[in-house]
Order: sequence, then C-alpha cells, then structure tokens
Amino acid sequence: MAEAMNPPMTRERMRADLARALRMGPEEIEGGDDLSDLGLDSMRAMALVLRWTEGGLQLDFGELAERPTLDGWWAVAERAMAKRAHG
Repeated sequence: MAEAMNPPMTRERMRADLARALRMGPEEIEGGDDLSDLGLDSMRAMALVLRWTEGGLQLDFGELAERPTLDGWWAVAERAMAKRAHG
C-alpha cells in the first residue's frame, strides 16, 4: 500500500518537497512566500499534489491555488488530515 511506504506528511516534508520541485534549499522557503513568485508553476504544483495524493493525502488543487504559500498549503493539508482521521 502506497500510504504505508510514504512518511507521514509534516510541514517540513511539505517544505522539502516544494524546495526539491523549485530546486532550492528548504530554508529558502518562508511560510508566507508566494510559491508562484518562487517559480512554482501549475505543472510542478500538480505533480506535487499527485505525489501527495498517491501517498494518501487528498488535497483539492483549487483550494491550494487560492492559498499559494507554504502556510496556506499546510493549512489545507492539516484540514485534509483531520477530515481523514475523523472519517
């Protein structure tokens, strides 16, 4: 099962995945930085969402697009994880 093979989603894992996609160091991404200003385009964003979805985290791409920051994406992920945990 894919979920068991992937580490649990954490804010730092999300930051690291974003940094890898943007070819930069995780420390270069601040919580309020606009991800598109850092170079995240829709194709890279979709690839990240697909990877996270395959790992068991169901995220709404439209909701992420409305909040294009690490802080915004993490808030969406926390809600998705809470929803999954509570059925």
